[in-house]
Amino acid sequence: MLFHSSIRRELAHSFGATLLVLLVIVVTMLLISTLGLAQKGRINPQEILLVLTYTVVGRLPIVLTIALFIAVASTLTRMHRDSEMAVWFTSGRGLTDFLKPVFHFAWPVLLVIALLVLLVWPWANQQAEQLRDRFQQRGELERVQAGQFVESADGRSVFFIERDPADPAAGRNVFISRTEADGSQSIVSAASGRIEWHQGQQWLRIDNGQRLELNRPPAPDEVRLSEFASYRVLIDEQPVALGAAHGLKSRPTWTLIAEPTAANQGELAWRLGLALAAFNFVLMALAVASSNPRANKSGNILFLLFGFIFYYNLMTMGQRWIGTGAVDALPFMLALHGSALALCVLWLAKRHWGWELRLVQRFNRRPAAGTSGVAAA
Repeated sequence: MLFHSSIRRELAHSFGATLLVLLVIVVTMLLISTLGLAQKGRINPQEILLVLTYTVVGRLPIVLTIALFIAVASTLTRMHRDSEMAVWFTSGRGLTDFLKPVFHFAWPVLLVIALLVLLVWPWANQQAEQLRDRFQQRGELERVQAGQFVESADGRSVFFIERDPADPAAGRNVFISRTEADGSQSIVSAASGRIEWHQGQQWLRIDNGQRLELNRPPAPDEVRLSEFASYRVLIDEQPVALGAAHGLKSRPTWTLIAEPTAANQGELAWRLGLALAAFNFVLMALAVASSNPRANKSGNILFLLFGFIFYYNLMTMGQRWIGTGAVDALPFMLALHGSALALCVLWLAKRHWGWELRLVQRFNRRPAAGTSGVAAA
């Protein structure tokens, strides 16, 4: 009883601290990315917190998997380093006896990871995509905030418009800077502008302005200035309607099962694979965790993290292979996760029973060169 409670208590402390650190890092990185999308006009600046929340919720399965993996590995490594493992071994406890307390602590986390990746992951991605689509539907001019420069969706235009409170479709003091594919630049300024729709495209009609053209081939040093009474600029294509097909990450799991296309099977294999990989990661941390007093204290953790990255990249590559039809989903999952499980079990059995390669044993028992001569002398 003392054996189980002490291990679970230390695992809980290590898991909580690791999860908190990882959440701070992930939230910081996603916040920077979300602020960049808002600056580029991809999302509504007033919905940054909501988009960030959905994005963080969608990343929780991976964060929980890494936190559980690091918690088990760091706890067992510390026990090896502080000779606590030797105490438990001499008291009649083997390495396989750690399976029960470790998985007794880990099974609620593994269940949460499975539910998150199968149910919450697609829902969070769908909500974030709907927020982006709803903001994109408003068109370029409607996304412009008063007194702010906003970049267009294609990255070639920059808008500055003061919105007219009396007319949502109109603006004042219009400024548009655009770079064409050939490198030429044009700067248009006008006193007023108005949104117009023509053949499914959004146009901005501006009145009483001027147009400055720079870097126009074949004479890049030539500057052309022209004035106009009325001018139209293409702002945006017809936006897609809400409810359009979303990406694979936002499709519900039952949709992936009901429509077994190659792309859907690849996404489903990745989701199921992450839940299976979380189980294998716990077993891997238990089987591989050890400590070498001559090595750096963090060397073993770095080795385990390298194994985690390698395993995760194989899952991502497998998703692409299945999506393109190069391999089938079931054989790939059996080969990847089944081989990882078998390798961890064999490694755990080797360390529990003290198995060694016979070649290594023979080499260790072979007398060194010159031994017989020295003995004879």
